[in-house]
Order: sequence, then structure tokens, then C-alpha cells
Amino acid sequence: MTTTTTTRPDADSVLAGLDPEQRQVATTLEGPVCVLAGAGTGKTRAITHRIAYAVHSGAYVPNRVLAVTFTARAAGEMRTRLRDLGVAGVQARTFHAAALRQLQFFWPQSIGGTLPNLVEHKAPLIADACNRLRIPADRTRVRDLSAEVEWTKVMLVDPDDYVRVAAAAGRGEPGGLDLASVARLVRTYEDVKTDRAVIDFEDVLLLTAGILDERPDVAATVREQYRHFVVDEYQDVSPLQQRLLDLWLGGRQDLCVVGDASQTIYSFAGATPEHLLDFPRRHPGTTVVRLVRDYRSTPEVVGLANSVLSMATGRHAQARLELIAQRPSGPPPSFTAYDDDVAEASGVAARIAAEVRAGRSAKDIAILFRTNGQSQALESALADAGVGYVVRGGERFFSRKEVRDAIVLLRGGARAALPGHDLGTETRAVLSSAGWDEKAPTAGGATRERWESLQALVVLADELAEKRPGAQLSDLVDELVERSQAQHAPTVDGVTLASFHAAKGLEWDVVFLVGVSEGLLPISFAETPDDVEEERRLLYVGVTRAREGIHLSWANSRTPGGRATRKPSRFLDAVRPQAAPAGRRAGAVTPAGARTKRTSGPLLCRVCGASLTVAVERKLGRCTDCPSSYDEAVFERLREWRSATCKAAEVPAYVVFTDATLVAIAEAMPGDTAALARIPGVGPAKLEKYADDVLAVLAAG
Repeated sequence: MTTTTTTRPDADSVLAGLDPEQRQVATTLEGPVCVLAGAGTGKTRAITHRIAYAVHSGAYVPNRVLAVTFTARAAGEMRTRLRDLGVAGVQARTFHAAALRQLQFFWPQSIGGTLPNLVEHKAPLIADACNRLRIPADRTRVRDLSAEVEWTKVMLVDPDDYVRVAAAAGRGEPGGLDLASVARLVRTYEDVKTDRAVIDFEDVLLLTAGILDERPDVAATVREQYRHFVVDEYQDVSPLQQRLLDLWLGGRQDLCVVGDASQTIYSFAGATPEHLLDFPRRHPGTTVVRLVRDYRSTPEVVGLANSVLSMATGRHAQARLELIAQRPSGPPPSFTAYDDDVAEASGVAARIAAEVRAGRSAKDIAILFRTNGQSQALESALADAGVGYVVRGGERFFSRKEVRDAIVLLRGGARAALPGHDLGTETRAVLSSAGWDEKAPTAGGATRERWESLQALVVLADELAEKRPGAQLSDLVDELVERSQAQHAPTVDGVTLASFHAAKGLEWDVVFLVGVSEGLLPISFAETPDDVEEERRLLYVGVTRAREGIHLSWANSRTPGGRATRKPSRFLDAVRPQAAPAGRRAGAVTPAGARTKRTSGPLLCRVCGASLTVAVERKLGRCTDCPSSYDEAVFERLREWRSATCKAAEVPAYVVFTDATLVAIAEAMPGDTAALARIPGVGPAKLEKYADDVLAVLAAG
């Protein structure tokens, strides 16, 4: 086996390229640290560089660092980034994976015998418990009761206290059963597990916490092993996970947590941001760092995201982070109403097909929805449009037969490979024997899916060769084995279909949010104010998945010819045009989040004569999609002046003037202060500060 070598960076080089806040995270190595990180602000970069800087500077020993997150994919990505930074030996795992490893090691000496088998799914056990209690159990009821059993365990609710706690929490009637019946089922479920000698995933955390609590010697061993802790996505920690984390720490303060209360979308499963919000109080002396520079999305997407949260209420809203876009400007968000669900699916598919024809890779596009039931119409529409797609949450990539077979072939090729051969060329040669070809098949369906799976392996090989010059087939096999264990699949070239929840942590160039209507977002069963606010946060998560383009749509009725009884989501009230002239696309949102303004009389577009209802259009005096009359050279001089002004004042560009205001100035070409004052967006304070400079820039042209 050929071994590749990578250059080990020094501590200072690890800090290169970090912004001031990220650098503060990376260099604050002692005491409790709380990182409030908005979407797209580089939190994973900050914490992996923190670990790497600590290791390279000698402050941390790698195998004494435990970094925990919530998905195997995220843990795998963290390990990959650390390896690229020259750090090996750090334990980057999910809560469950870290606990299971400890449980397997300490069970024989603490409990004795063999650890019971771990079951992946509760459904068969729940069904058995229902049978014992003579409760009819169809698939839906079993699913709902499985979720409720999981909730009781992550919330540390004893079956004897379940009725009281569940009533106080407003749990309703899980699975259509009264709370007393659910309490009996929870007890019976535990009996079923005992009879079958099995444990579930929550038991892994409960049993590990129990051993650490009852065996001081075991707790001392774990605390000696792990001295430094990092917890990602801390807003999603449940009471059970927090209990385990406290036992790992044992009162120590060497903990860094990272999270964003505005991305709390798993409350139904026991996640609570209270641990994040209360962290400074529970850990006196905490260093709090806020990451608000958004490197993922354009100002237009960031503005929409900020606007979605602008009307939020409750404690989460008080902790919201106002993101500041760092990327150049992009296309405005679009809002589209369709007659029905079928028309919406067809319309979205047609727009995506146009994007692909224009050169956009399908893998850089996603369609997000609130419920999985919305997927079918979209799948059919994409198939009719000839666009490939991948349903996230479907069959796992590494479970596909063609992928398993390809890894076997690659392993065999690695044993026979001669050192020094190009990894990409070798990979293509091996996979050609599995049916891969340089050209994608014209056929769709299973043939296309098989090719896309193999193509994803080819792309991964090219990426590995670029990151690690000299990498060989054996290194690709090792990478695939690690990714398989973490379920960190490479990107398949197809449009991603996913629920809002499944899209958390991912990003695409262009995102279509469909079904943004009352009853779907917020979902109809979101009855309490807290429930509705979580739905608002779900929309925020969906918007912040987009790098460049964001398109929101809804259908006026469910079926063709049905009554148009649906209404756009209330969450769009602050950001979408309330009325657009017939035949016109719904208007755009400015980087700051355009809002509809009610006026005493209509303001008409000076180009086409249409009524202007959106703030940005009223500022411009024309529709955003009508041609502009300004001189590009003048506009660029204004932008250069603004750039120098905001740099000197150390404020974001929009604090001086927004792009829309600069366009309005360039179009109007005011010759004096009075004319400049008549332009919307140039108030008295800005007039006093900037009038002379702006007029000088205009006069210079």
C-alpha cells in the first residue's frame, strides 16, 4: 500500500484566511467559549481551525479532544477537514457514536456480560407492545408512538411521570391515544426490550450516563481521556445529551459550544436552545463570540433571511443574529403563485430545466418542501422535463449495489496498482469495467441512477487528487470506507429533493421553496405561538440554504380546477409584494428585505406605467425588470465612493447607501442638495453626511 504524505502546517498558518471573529474562536483555547454562529458564517471552519491551532501550538493533545455533533455526515466532514489541516487522532463523533464506544468498552467491567444488541428501528418493538396491550396498531400509529417513546427518553421523563409532564408540554394524544394509555405503552415497550435482550439508540445515552454517574472510577477514566470538548449545533441538544455532556465534563470548563437559536427546528424531538441561551449564565466567565459575516449567500438571499426573522417573537427572537452578506450582489428572490399543486410542480421543473440548459449543474439545485408527501408531484414533473433528481432521505448512497460493487473493484485495483499513477485515470479505468462511461447515458431511470452513482466516485477521486497530490487508489478506498461509516456520501449529479428538516446543514447555488402557504408553512397542526415560531425558523433554514438564487412559490388550490382557498404563508407578509400587476412576476426583495408600503395614491413606473407597490421599485421609480437609464460608469464611481466611505467608517456598505439607492441616484443625476433629498433612501442624516461627496462624484462625470 502506498502511503501519501501531507505538509504539516504550523500554528500560525492555520489562522491564515480567518476573519477577526473566526480567529477569536480559533485562538481562545481556555475556559468556556460560546460561539453564536449564523447560517453561512463559517462555523465549521472556525471550530476545526480552533482544534488544529490548539494541536499545532501544543495546547491540546489530539486524542484528548472530543468533538461531538448531531449527524454522522457532519462528524465525517469534521474529520476530513481536520485531516486536511494536518491533525489526526481527534475524536469527532455524534453523541450516540461517542457514547456507544464508551458503553461497549466499560459494559463488561461495570455491568458484566455482553452488551445487548442495538436495534436500529423501534417500530417492531412498538408494534409488539401494542399487541400486548391489545391496541390496534397501523403504520401511522406505530410511527407516532415511536416518536413519543423517543421524546420521553431524551426528555428524561419517567413513565410514572409521563401523564403529568406530557399534559404540561401539550403533547396532545400521540397516536390517537390518551396520555394514560401512552404511559402504559411506554412501560410495556421497556418490557419488550428486556424480553428480547435489546437496547435502542436512546438507551445508549441513558446507559452511558448511568454508568458514569454510578461508577466514579469509570467517570475518572473518561475524564482523564478527554480534556477538551467541542459541541456543534448546540441549539439542538436535548436534556439527555446535556446530562451526558455534564458527566463527561465533571465540572470542568474546557468546553466550546457552537449554535444558532434561530436554527432550532427539532423541538418536537426534544431539542431545546435553552442550553445555548443560558450557557453564559451557567458557565461564568464565558467568552461569547458572534459570527455574523455570511460567506455563503448573496446580499439578496441574506436580506430575505433577515426579513423572515424580523417579525419573530419570543426568546429565540431576542437572540437572533443579523447576518451581513460578504458576497457580491446576485439575482433578486422571486415569489410565484400557481393555480394548483400540479401547475406548481410543472412550473418549478420548467424553470430548473431552463437553468440546466443554461449550464447550471443539476446537483447545484434543490427543491425543498415541508412534508414528504409533496415530493411525488415534483418527481413526476422533473422526470417529464428530463431532469435527473435525488430524493434525500431515500436509499443511502453506500447501500446501493453498484456502489458496493465499485468499492470491491477499487480495493482490488488498489492491490494491483503501481505507485505514481494518476488517481483519476486509475479510478476511471477500474470503474469502466463496472459500466461507467465518460458520457452520461441518454436513458433515464435506473440506468441513469447507476451511472450517476459511479460518476460521483469519479468526481470524488478527482477532488481527492487535487487536495492530496500523489494520492493513490488505496487512499480513495480508505476515504470511501470512512465515508461509508459516516454515511458521508459524495454529491450525485441530480436536483436534490428534500424536506426543510433534511436540508439542514446543506447548501446549493439555487433553491426552490415550494408550498409556502398557510397549512403547509406553518403546518396546520402548529397551533401554539411556539409551534408557529418554529415553523418560521424552518423557513429561515430553507432560505439560508441558497447561495445565489432563491425562489418561493405556492399554489392557490390543491388540485386542478379546485377552489382557490389557499393563501400565501403569513411569513411572507413582511417580504413579498402584496399585489403585482397582472402578467408580471412577483417583485424582488432588496438585500435589506423589501417590504410593501401602503400609500395614499399609486406611484407608477416611468417606463411601463405599472403601479409600484414594492419599496425598492418605488425607490427606483420603475419596475425592477424594466430597463434602466443610468450610466454604468457613474454607478461604478458611486460604488467606489461608497466602498471607500464604509471602509473608513468600518460599517457595512448598506449603512451608507443600498445598491437600490445608488441606482436611483445614478438614474436621477441630481444637480443640487434639494434634488438629492427627493430621492427615496436619502434621508436628512445621510444628506448631511454624504451630500457634498455624492454631488462631487456626479459632477466629476
